[in-house]
Formats: sequence, structure tokens, C-alpha cells
Amino acid sequence: MNKNLFLITLLSSLLLAGCGSTSLVSIPKENIDSVPLKIIPLEEDEKKQWSHKDLIKDTIPGMSVEKAYAELLQNKKGAKVVVAVIDSGIDIEHEDLRDVIWTNSDEIPNNGKDDDQNGYIDDIHGWNFIGDMTGAAFELTRILKKGDDGSKEYQKAKAERERKLASSSAQKKQVDYIVNAIPDAETTIKDHLKKDSFSADDLNAIQSDDPKVNEAKGLLLFLKSNNLDLEGAMDYQKYLADQVNYHYNLDFDDRAILGDDPDDLSDTDYGNANVIGPDKKEADHGTHVSGIIAAKRNNGVGIDGIANNVEIMAIRAVPNGDEYDKDVALAIRYAVDNGAQIINTSFGKGYSPQKEWVTEAIQYAAKKDVLIINAAGNDSKNIDLEDNPIYPNDQLGGVSVSNSFLTVGALASEYGGEMVSSFSNYGKENVDVFAPGSDVWSCKPNNEYDFASGTSMAAPAVSGVAALVRSYYPKLTAAEVKMILMNSGLPIKKTVVVGEDGNAVPFSSISKSGSVVNAYNALVLASKK
Repeated sequence: MNKNLFLITLLSSLLLAGCGSTSLVSIPKENIDSVPLKIIPLEEDEKKQWSHKDLIKDTIPGMSVEKAYAELLQNKKGAKVVVAVIDSGIDIEHEDLRDVIWTNSDEIPNNGKDDDQNGYIDDIHGWNFIGDMTGAAFELTRILKKGDDGSKEYQKAKAERERKLASSSAQKKQVDYIVNAIPDAETTIKDHLKKDSFSADDLNAIQSDDPKVNEAKGLLLFLKSNNLDLEGAMDYQKYLADQVNYHYNLDFDDRAILGDDPDDLSDTDYGNANVIGPDKKEADHGTHVSGIIAAKRNNGVGIDGIANNVEIMAIRAVPNGDEYDKDVALAIRYAVDNGAQIINTSFGKGYSPQKEWVTEAIQYAAKKDVLIINAAGNDSKNIDLEDNPIYPNDQLGGVSVSNSFLTVGALASEYGGEMVSSFSNYGKENVDVFAPGSDVWSCKPNNEYDFASGTSMAAPAVSGVAALVRSYYPKLTAAEVKMILMNSGLPIKKTVVVGEDGNAVPFSSISKSGSVVNAYNALVLASKK
């Protein structure tokens, strides 16, 4: 999932049976749709913790996390829960995460031996399945590199690559121009105004016959009106360069650095124990996801994660590009075999040549009582449709193969018709629930914090709630926790806007549960189980 989804989107566009009935005391379901819309902007503290807020009290579609702690969990002691985060790497040295990182007590650090005989040497805090790999191709590119096999999938991948590579190449030229033009434009305006800083009002007030001044004014007004700057434009420039140089490049061998056979699941002698990855800055996605789940609560530093009593097992398997099915399958099995009770999978792709490996790993997790929380994807599409698959999923021949695999769509902070994040995928059959995913504040590498958007952020929000339930009600199975999350959510009856075309549909029609995950209600229902 993209680390700067809002910027990329902006610029590129220039209840179920199983748990029985119960009385939930947080928000009477019949009153939800009478909640007044919040018409004033969020205050700074609300922006940074909106996903923890309560819909009735705050008119913000959060998950009632702080209410749960205040009214349900005080003076209660929970059990430790291990949550595996399969991602891009995690800054396990971060000030708000270092105290919640899982440690393999059966492994002696840095002795070059596999002390616990689990097949991984010195895996103290998890495992890095992609070693020093950073940039990677998209799966459709890898399909094309194997040659034309006459399949429909090959033809689809070929057409998609040609279309998207042409678009990325054209956009890159435009963004290169903008990035190069910004410093000169700023200098031109400063010289014209005879001051070193200026506002949008200053720009609008400029009246000049000089084409250079007017061109600079137009460019800088565009940036300011979209809350962009040189740094943001350079981030997007890198994103496009990665697409051209790595993601769609048929000559780029992304796997050579590992030395394994990606088509042989039994070839497991690769990777290393550096769960941060070769460049800590590139571990921003996994660090952000981990902070949402379990940033140390009440330590006076940074933020409060959703769940206490959590240990994060760090598993690096997602490069800058598409993850390999082999790495994902082995990562899930590693997490299960080493004690994870919940696995967060905030990644996805549109092609999966070895889907059976991942499906078997998902089934293995279900048999071992492990709950997988999965991001629905950021393509603004109905993933129930045959042409819009997203992987991983728990489907085999149109039938679910796991009762403990939960897929999550994303919400924005404003309750009402536009509460579904514009980028979020949806689907009555293949998305289970929704949760906060737009502009979520969390950890970034090197003790920093920032906002990020994506179903990548919605999935860990649910993982955090799931961890709370498993911590305070440890006798519940993974399948029971999944049903509790779905059956205790807030069922929204409003009409909402979804998809690339902005269609207005009932919220109840875009996921199986038709609901928003709610920590307070989940704990209430868990207590009655």
C-alpha cells in the first residue's frame, strides 16, 4: 500500500449468524443515523486520535477506544497477545514501539545459530524474508517476463502494463518539470514581492505583465491550494520513477539479491534477521501500521496505540513493489509457528500466480486458531467483481476457505455521505467491515510521527481491537473474535459515496456486516460470550 496515498491520488488525477443476539450498551443501533453531522473542522488533538473517538459523544466515526478503556477495562488485567505485522519492515528501535516488540526467548542473539531449530538463524524479533531487497517489480511485470503462455491472465497483464507504464512515463515528465520549476518560481515571487515568505493571499494579489511572474504565481497557487510543497512533489516524483525503473521494468531482476528460487516454496534458505530492513527510512509503512496497533500507551511519548498487552512480531516481506506469493506464504506460516495470535496483512496486489501457496497458509492459520486481518485495497473498486481481484484473499473457487480471515475497508473522519475513504475498495461479499483509514496519525521511523491514509491503516485499527478482545477474553477462538468484530460493529444505514465514479449506495451494501468496527461494543459482546 502506498505510503502517501492522498498525494498520489491527487496528483494522478490532475449481520451474520453465529454469535446470537445481545444488548449492546454503547450506541443503540436505531439511533445511529440520527447522529448530527460534524460540520466544524477537527481540532488538532481530534485529528491525531480521531480513530479512537466515539460517534455519539464526538460525532466522529471512530471506534470508541478511549471509552472502552475508561468504562470497561479499568482495573482489569489482560493476557499478552502477539500480533505479527507482515509488512515493509518495522523500526523496532522507535521510542513508542521498542517496549512492545516481540522477542524470541528461545533464540540466543547474534550467535549465528538456529537455537530454537525453527529454521531461522538469530530471529530475535521476527524475520526478514526479502533480505536487502528494496525496489521490486509489480506482479504483472513478473508474469510478462516468464513469456506468453497463451493465458487470459498474460494478455490482461500485458495490456495493463502498457497502459500504466505510458501513463506513469507521461506523468513523470510533468512532475519532473514541476519539481525543477518550484525553486525558480519561489525565487521569482520572493524577488517580485521583495520578501522571503508569502501566503496564498499574497499570490492572489499579484498583478503583473511579466509572463515569468504569472507562471510562477500559477504554479505556487496550485501547490498551496492542494496543500503541497516541494517535498511532496519530490515524493511523487520518486513514486513515478520507481514505477518506470522498477515496477514496470521488464529488464529489472528484483530477486537476484536473494539468491533463491521464487517458484520453489521448499527453498527457504534466504533472508535475514534484520526486520528493520537495509534502510530504516524505508520501513515507514510497517512502522506506521505497528504504531496504530500497539504504540506504547500512557508512556508520555508520541501516541497511544489501540491495544495494550501486545507484542509486535516483525516480519518483513513487502518490498517497494509487489510482494511475492512465496514470501507471503512463508511469512504467515512463520507467524503461526512462532506464536502469533493475530496477523496483520496491510498489502495487496491484483495478480497472484502462486495463490495456492498463500491460500494453504491462510488455511493453516485458521487451523492453528490465528486471526488474519487483511486490507481491502486502495483502488476505489468493487472487489466482488471478477475483473477486480485483490490478493491475498480467502477465496478458492468463490468459496471462503477460512473462518478467521477478515478484510477491512477504510473510513474518513467525517460522519455522513462521504465517510467512506475515496480510495477504499468495497464489496458485499469480499469486504467484511470498515474502520478508520484516512489521515491516521502514527509512528514513522527515527522517532517521528505523521499522517498516512489507506486500507493499510484501517486493517491495523481492527487488529488493535481484535488484540483487545483476545487479551481480555483469551478463551475466545479466532473465528469467534472475527464474528464478534462483525456482529458488534455500528450498522450504518446512510447512503454513502464509493468507487471511482462516486456512486451513491447504502453503506449496508458495501461489506458483509454493513458496519464500522467498535471496540466498546466488541468488548461488551465478548463478555457475553
